[in-house]
Amino acid sequence: MTGMSERLMGGGLGNTKISKFRPVAYIVPPLVAILFQVYVPRFASYLSYLELPLLVTVYFALMRRQPVAGAVIGCAIGLVQDALSQHPLGMQGIVKTLVGYFAASISMRFDVENVALRFVLSFFFFVFHQFFLWVLARGLLGQSMDLQVPQTIIFAFLNAVVAIPLFLVLDRLKTEEL
Repeated sequence: MTGMSERLMGGGLGNTKISKFRPVAYIVPPLVAILFQVYVPRFASYLSYLELPLLVTVYFALMRRQPVAGAVIGCAIGLVQDALSQHPLGMQGIVKTLVGYFAASISMRFDVENVALRFVLSFFFFVFHQFFLWVLARGLLGQSMDLQVPQTIIFAFLNAVVAIPLFLVLDRLKTEEL
């Protein structure tokens, strides 16, 4: 293995560190992110591209490194987001469940403390999120929506840029690592 690939891989599967958080850390940041998502774009429409609940889901799933826990976190955040918004109930819940599961699965293989990898994963999971929202809207709701690829790529980049400082702030909520 090369030095770069070994740093990304984290030295193998046996060295995965599961981050622990206080129970309040699982409630306050997701709730703040959801309230931001629901209310701030009403006053500042230029911030509507930010998908903070998605970024919080990705962060906690990456840090917990357990696919089932990632899926539960994503499901809870998505359903609360659906309940507080005008979207059909369950759409965000389904998509964020998938994001949480896959983010936690990826984190078991890679060292997710790496800032560059966090940027790439945030970018990827935003595109993943938007694609599956589009698929569900077309398949389950019968809505004929266009998948706006250039706009999605730009918004994915902007969300990935926001994810880096957000993840650093959320890193301060860790209590211990196993």
